[in-house]
Amino acid sequence: MSTFLLLCALLHLGSHCSSATSHSPCTDLQPQDLLSEVIKAPWPQMNGFRMVQERGARGLRLSQNVKAASFPAAHIFKICSYFPAEFSIVITLKVNYLPPKKNEYIFTLLQESSSHMLLGLRLSSDKLHLEFSQSDHLYSHRKRATFRDLHLADRHWHTLVLAVTANIVSLTIDCCPPIDMFLDVLFPEQLNTANSRFYVGSRRRRKGLFSGLLRQLVLLPGSDATQRICPNPSPRFAALSVPKILTELPFKPLDPDIGKYPYETDMKVTIGSHPPCTETEASRLWFDVFKKDLYICDGKTWVSILQANRKPQPGSTIFKWLNGRFEPYQNITTYEAQAWKHFSIGPEVFLAVANFEKNERNQEYSVIYRWSKRRLRFVLYQRLPTHSARDWEAFQINGETYLAVANHREGNNHNIDSIIYKWNPNARMFERNQTIPTSGAYDWEFFTIGPYSFLVVANTFNGTSTRIYSRIYIQLGGMFRLFQSIPTYGATDWEVFRVQERVFLAVANSQSYETGAVNRVNAFNINSTIYELNITAQMFVKFQDIPTNSAVDWEFFTVGDDSFLVVANSFDGSKFFLNSVIYRWQGYESFVPVHQLPTYGCTDWEKFHTADGSYLIYSSAKERISKVLKLKTY
Repeated sequence: MSTFLLLCALLHLGSHCSSATSHSPCTDLQPQDLLSEVIKAPWPQMNGFRMVQERGARGLRLSQNVKAASFPAAHIFKICSYFPAEFSIVITLKVNYLPPKKNEYIFTLLQESSSHMLLGLRLSSDKLHLEFSQSDHLYSHRKRATFRDLHLADRHWHTLVLAVTANIVSLTIDCCPPIDMFLDVLFPEQLNTANSRFYVGSRRRRKGLFSGLLRQLVLLPGSDATQRICPNPSPRFAALSVPKILTELPFKPLDPDIGKYPYETDMKVTIGSHPPCTETEASRLWFDVFKKDLYICDGKTWVSILQANRKPQPGSTIFKWLNGRFEPYQNITTYEAQAWKHFSIGPEVFLAVANFEKNERNQEYSVIYRWSKRRLRFVLYQRLPTHSARDWEAFQINGETYLAVANHREGNNHNIDSIIYKWNPNARMFERNQTIPTSGAYDWEFFTIGPYSFLVVANTFNGTSTRIYSRIYIQLGGMFRLFQSIPTYGATDWEVFRVQERVFLAVANSQSYETGAVNRVNAFNINSTIYELNITAQMFVKFQDIPTNSAVDWEFFTVGDDSFLVVANSFDGSKFFLNSVIYRWQGYESFVPVHQLPTYGCTDWEKFHTADGSYLIYSSAKERISKVLKLKTY
């Protein structure tokens, strides 16, 4: 019998509609817009707030007049004065920065006579805290649910749905899989709100004043609002009820992660002679066919995407697994790092990073780090010149260690050499061993079959088209030589795996694009393909096509006796919120879909194992938070 796969992090534990109470509901179960209650005065006379527009969307920023940003709870609890035992809160916010150990209140519900807190939601640099009292008595014990490692203060808009049912608190961020937390007590069914007051952005004091922007703050009694607003084509702006004054301007949120080349974007660009750039064309894209570069209009002039996308504070972080979770361990300066590769040479441990951009001195290097047993951290060991590096692959052949780098482009030229380096044990350095011509190289994958060693490269773009050959190389006579060419469409990843005695190669095809061709949405909705080694023909032959949406990564893993493949679907031509899919090996039925995972611009899946079990982690180019999912079998 096959093993059933369950990703527990994706479960909504229990029904969110079953918490019945003995008293009448305090509202008619319609969304209660808390922001609208505190800005009823016409603009620009809104007491306590000023309106700000950032990244294409309007929000409200609290002024120092904190007493004005409040209203009596009786305004929304009209039928009775009890806070609902089952409810959800929807917040859309943008926070630029919060220093460590500082807390800011998004809203509170306080008794007017004593300032006793009945309910509150506060935010810190990496946590979100829901606080509530077990009764309306002044000295009643307060409970708290804390969601950790969120990092919402990242200069981006986010929509949060916090749902409470009985002793379960569920948090959904940007329509991604929810995070569930169990309380040791039930949320109180008899929390009396008589003579209490809602405060937006404060706790009726200047300390802890909310410094970010609020676009939406809604209380929905009786149900989980996630089902009403998700999935959503703009999950960071998923709306249940936004004050009218914040929606009067055309809503065009800017995406900070626009790709650098037409095959990496949704291709809604102007192509041709130099178009005008005014406030009307702000955020519009233009592809200069003569310079072969992509530009964005900043409202005054056209700016190269290479300049617009450069990060002012580059860096990557190494995390260490401690007590069933990842904790930050070491920060390393990187420049739009695309991939890390871990490998060992004898007792020594190394990490190689693929830097896509140049450093502050206009130098283009990728870097190898070595683990220092004395300092207990990775230290810089060797710099290697690379060109918009996308990937490193480390491997050993006959006891000798090699590193292959995928050079993506040099300037506007994608048809350049990628390099294979070889470890020199005498010089204790990696030295250039062989060059291989590639076209927009994105990924290397090494594998062996019997005594033979192979390298396969994912070629993405040759300057005019993504419909090009990716190539498999075999090592003969100490050099890698062409073994087979396979047609691919913007290939971004190869995954080699074995099922019993059979050898497979899966390619992730990202899109079909040709310069000058008519842009079509379905250019991103194309098949990715699994190939199988045919021993008789001595070549890989097509085994199965799988429909994907701009696939960026495949990951193979096993659970018990079952074999699985998970694909990272990143974009369908109009939206990044898509289901990535897990496929299970079914023998004569090939790979069949068995589980869908809601993801947002998913770019990578990785599996890992600990003494506690097996896990999957997924990352996204559209969010700063990666998610770890634990695999459970029944």
